[in-house]
Amino acid sequence: MRTKRLGYSDMELTSIGVGAWAMGGAGWSFSWSQQDDGDSVRAIHAALDAGINWIDTAAVYGLGHSEEVVAQALRSWSGSKPYVFTKCERAWDENRQIVKSLEPSSIRQECEASLKRLQVDVIDLYQIHWPEPESDIERGWETLVALQKEGKVRWIGVSNFNVEQMERIAPLGKITSLQPPYSLVRPEVEKDILPYALRNNIGVIAYSPMGSGMLTGAMSRERIANLAEDDWRRRSPFFQEPLLTRNLESAARVTELAQRLGTHPGVIAIAWVLSHPAITGAIVGMRNEKQVRDLLNALTFELSETDKAFLERG
Repeated sequence: MRTKRLGYSDMELTSIGVGAWAMGGAGWSFSWSQQDDGDSVRAIHAALDAGINWIDTAAVYGLGHSEEVVAQALRSWSGSKPYVFTKCERAWDENRQIVKSLEPSSIRQECEASLKRLQVDVIDLYQIHWPEPESDIERGWETLVALQKEGKVRWIGVSNFNVEQMERIAPLGKITSLQPPYSLVRPEVEKDILPYALRNNIGVIAYSPMGSGMLTGAMSRERIANLAEDDWRRRSPFFQEPLLTRNLESAARVTELAQRLGTHPGVIAIAWVLSHPAITGAIVGMRNEKQVRDLLNALTFELSETDKAFLERG
């Protein structure tokens, strides 16, 4: 199994990990609509059975539900325990409204709640989900550093931070990892962010490597128009014009190459992300066992330079 060390940590990660965003289910602002918990548990088991050794979730996914589903899957899993990553900063109030907070007291409460929901003694990687409020990122990061020293979390990282924000917090404690969006349809981090991570030995676990489903071969204008009302992608600019036409053209190239190489389009999209030297691994959403089977080839699949040039020609 191909693995790569995450930054300066001691964690050797498989090239793809289980993304548990959609496993949060419906009933919150950024849901992927309905999701069956049984399907989620079986998908996690199938992924672990295939050798995938890490799961990425967040407290806010389903307002705690995704973490509970991950715990349910691990309770009934008899093999080696995977690394479990989660995030703080997105909390919610009694009305289920999401709150952005980097207050030390909030982060500590969130950490304790995540430990309880995940049913673990320590979180393998704890990440600030978003740098918001930006004025508080130093205070938030200092709290993660303290939690690491206290043994609540093993390693600490950030998600959705830019270079300037990482430079602000780096003197306060080493950044293990960065989690940015990165895909063929969202390559912006290549300019400054990925080179910064590479220079500073910050591991990178990319999210949405398949463009939130855009590059799986399953999307069309008709499919997008008929997404469920509570699917967050209905509001995403990447699923609307003027970006939609460009993105569907990229998706068509991915599908064409997948057919030529005899694999799933999602595998091609993931392989493109993994080909960047700064990337440690890719977070792959897996909602059922079939999706796991379709995408397992991404654990080892590699693109040639000719293949990459074909994908990028648009």
